[in-house]
Amino acid sequence: MQINSNVNKSFFDKNIWHGLKLTDSAVQQIRNLMKHDTNMLGLRVNVKQSGCAGFSYIIEKVFEPKNNDLVYEHKNVKLYVPLKTMPFVDGTELDYRQEGLNCVFKFNNPKVQHICGCGESFGFGAITV
Repeated sequence: MQINSNVNKSFFDKNIWHGLKLTDSAVQQIRNLMKHDTNMLGLRVNVKQSGCAGFSYIIEKVFEPKNNDLVYEHKNVKLYVPLKTMPFVDGTELDYRQEGLNCVFKFNNPKVQHICGCGESFGFGAITV
């Protein structure tokens, strides 16, 4: 399975997306990041092919939106998601929590079918695009 940037755009335009959700702790962490970097508009969520299970998430600061970004806003915090990524992350909840000594963003994605042993990558069942 590949993420194809040449996918038929009409499929994406006609689809109704549920979007992404943010927990209160994720909202607070994104606000903290934006407070320390006043040019930051929000976070971009993407996926890439990686690891033994197939995919991993990418989170990056957004300073300028891209033309193909969908924007989801919750409590004045924005998530930017490339249109081609929506079939993989639609319906996902983004959380921020402490795990041992680390604080991390966690994705609760109902589309994920399996996760590799180390937890760094994940895989999907059939995704129709």
